[in-house]
Amino acid sequence: MQVNGKDLAVEVEGDGPLVVLVHGLGGTSNFYQPQVAALAERFRVVRPDTEGSGRSPLAGTLSIEGFANDLAALIEAFDAGPARVVGHSMGTISVRSLAARRPELVSHLALLGAVPAPLPEAGQLGQHDRAAKVRAEGMVDVADAVMTNATAEATRRDHPATAAAVRELVLRQDPEGYARSCEALAGAGDPGPIDPSLPLLLLTGADDGVGAPAVTHQLAESHGGAVVDVFDDCGHWTALEKPHEVTEHLLKFF
Repeated sequence: MQVNGKDLAVEVEGDGPLVVLVHGLGGTSNFYQPQVAALAERFRVVRPDTEGSGRSPLAGTLSIEGFANDLAALIEAFDAGPARVVGHSMGTISVRSLAARRPELVSHLALLGAVPAPLPEAGQLGQHDRAAKVRAEGMVDVADAVMTNATAEATRRDHPATAAAVRELVLRQDPEGYARSCEALAGAGDPGPIDPSLPLLLLTGADDGVGAPAVTHQLAESHGGAVVDVFDDCGHWTALEKPHEVTEHLLKFF
C-alpha cells in the first residue's frame, strides 16, 4: 500500500470502526495475530509493518515523527473517522506522537509495554550499540538476546513456541532497517502528555524489563483516568505472551 509516497505492507481484516495495530522494535504485523480474529468480528483491523520492518522496505532515515506521520496518512486513507489505535514498545511512542499531533484521528489509545520517551542516556547508548552490532554481525545474536531477556521465564518454560515466535520476528528483520529503527528509538523525544479526555488503556507484564511497569504507572498517574493491568508471568511481548488477556481487554476497551 502506498503511504506518504512509500510502500508499506498493510494487512486489513474485518468491517466496522477502524482499529490500527502498531508493532514495536523488532516486530511486524504478526505480533498482533492472536488478537485479529476476535477484533475483526466487530472492527476493520489494519496492521502495518512500519517502514524498514518486516515486509516494508526501507526508504530513508527513520524517526518517531516519520512513523507517526505515516500512521496519520494510513488512517486518512481509509476515510473512516477517528481510529482506535494500539501501540507496542517503540510503537507506543509513535502512537502517542500521532495522538498529540493529530488528535482528531485517534478516538481510543491502548499502549502495550509502554517505554519511556526519551529513553534514559544508557538506553540511548544501548540502542546505538545494538544498531552497530546488527550492521556488523546480522540479527542472530540480537534475536537470541531478545528472546532470552525480553520474554518472561514462565513464557520460555511453559510456552516455548511463543518464545520461538519472538525470536523469529526479530531474526527475520532486515539488519539495516532494524538498525535505523534502533536509532529512531534512541532519538525519540518526549511526545508530550496524553490528553486526559482521550480514553487510555495501559497493559504490561510484571516481568517486563523494557517497558517496566513503573513507566505504565507513571503514564496512568499523569493521565488520571486510564485503565491499567499488569500481567503476572509476562515479559515485554505482551500480545504474544498473554494473548487471551490482551484480546479481552481490547474488546472491552473499544
